[in-house]
Amino acid sequence: MANKLATLRLGDHTDTATVGLQLRVRKQSRTWLFRFKWQDQWVRMTIGHHPATSLIEAREKAQHYAKHLSDGIDPRNAVPRRPAPSQARTATARSANEQANRKLQSKPADPHSVARLAHEFMAKYVEPNRKNPSYVEAILAKDVLPHWSNRDARTIKPREVIELLDGVVERGSKIMANRVAGILSQMFRYGVHRALVDASPVQLLFRPGGKEKPRERTLSDSELQAFLRDTRACTRFERLEHVILILLLTGQRRGELALTRWSDIDVKAKTWTIPAEHSKNGRQHVVPLSQWAVDEFDELRGMADQSRWVLPSADPSKPVDPKQLTRSLAKCRARFKARGIKEFTLHDLRRTCRTGLGKLKIPPHIAERVVNHAQEKMVATYDTGEYLDEKRDALDKWAKHLKSLAEPK
Repeated sequence: MANKLATLRLGDHTDTATVGLQLRVRKQSRTWLFRFKWQDQWVRMTIGHHPATSLIEAREKAQHYAKHLSDGIDPRNAVPRRPAPSQARTATARSANEQANRKLQSKPADPHSVARLAHEFMAKYVEPNRKNPSYVEAILAKDVLPHWSNRDARTIKPREVIELLDGVVERGSKIMANRVAGILSQMFRYGVHRALVDASPVQLLFRPGGKEKPRERTLSDSELQAFLRDTRACTRFERLEHVILILLLTGQRRGELALTRWSDIDVKAKTWTIPAEHSKNGRQHVVPLSQWAVDEFDELRGMADQSRWVLPSADPSKPVDPKQLTRSLAKCRARFKARGIKEFTLHDLRRTCRTGLGKLKIPPHIAERVVNHAQEKMVATYDTGEYLDEKRDALDKWAKHLKSLAEPK
């Protein structure tokens, strides 16, 4: 049979034993094709090349595609896309991410595509139930849709899920692989619930990125001293200097500060109000401000250029992206290291504040309220007091401790 295939004349030859299978013979190639009719149009798709793909393999694939057709699935959307050449991968990835964002924001036409499933998952499940739907949207746009956007969701196999997650791990993002796995699992469970797919292909027994160790990084007093005695030398960006100090002095979250409006800051009362829609636990939180923290906000006011946001983006009508603050800190890593300060994140400042309050003998129930940690259900139900005076006393003591570190010996 192999000899017969090698001697076929130029043109398209139909396999009489397998519906839709053809061999296209050209001077330099022999290509297996599957010919089928979809939405009243004849279509051909490549199966493989002879002799790398044998007749037996070509027949098996053609029969597999024919089964998809009988199930109402376009065979072209039932196979993984070819990876982009390495030299074009970066530009292709950027383009794919942009296309994915557009598909999440508008409803794709194909009712069975992964893009359509992701769009409906975002619109009907994530946005009504998640405080930060943009986080899920970003994961889908970066790590899922560029690979599977046009795939028929009913054809995704468990092995393909594993390979996609392996790719995230291999680029050095183990924790993100766990996050992608969680979002995929939710999305396909939603698809089962909505009868968009029959079963979920996410059948993981272990976290793809492995067990995650909770971060324990706090800045020591010697590191705080090195920073506080010359804050400008540690930071390349003036605004970042004040951001770090505010987060350190208050123990609040990066994202909460990024979304703060000037109307949330009461200089006279020396308070910062974080509304429920911006706080992680969904409850409004009033942060007492030490005079030092008030002074830092005043410095930022002079940089805000009449924006209503404490930290405006390049477009003053919008707040800064919290990730931009993280990137700014990363650019200062060498400066901090030169002064004996090991790598840290903006969230580590929050942990440093909470740990510092403990060292100052602030009662745990007050220290936890300072950083707005969710309380146990019984406590949260029956103890709804703000403890504003107690929180103010705690943060004033913390500011006094930091001031003592900043003073030269």
